[in-house]
Amino acid sequence: MQLTYLHRTLPSAPAIEILNPLQLRILKAKSPTPKLPKVLTVSWAVEAVARLGGYLEHRSKTPIGIQVLWRGWLKLHDKSEGWQLARET
Repeated sequence: MQLTYLHRTLPSAPAIEILNPLQLRILKAKSPTPKLPKVLTVSWAVEAVARLGGYLEHRSKTPIGIQVLWRGWLKLHDKSEGWQLARET
């Protein structure tokens, strides 16, 4: 719910305020667009997490919901954990 709130109230804030560097690195690697913005914002991060959860970008008039964010957040958490486990071995 915090992500949804920040996306609506502070979309231009730096993404590092809501995600750690590893999570940002994973989202950048999973980003479908070859050209990333110069400054990663909360808006970009929330949309990237939502895409992991199945958000359909072509429906841009539809706001990002809490369920799709939750699914994306769980996938991001799993990918972060897998990345850390792979680095330890």
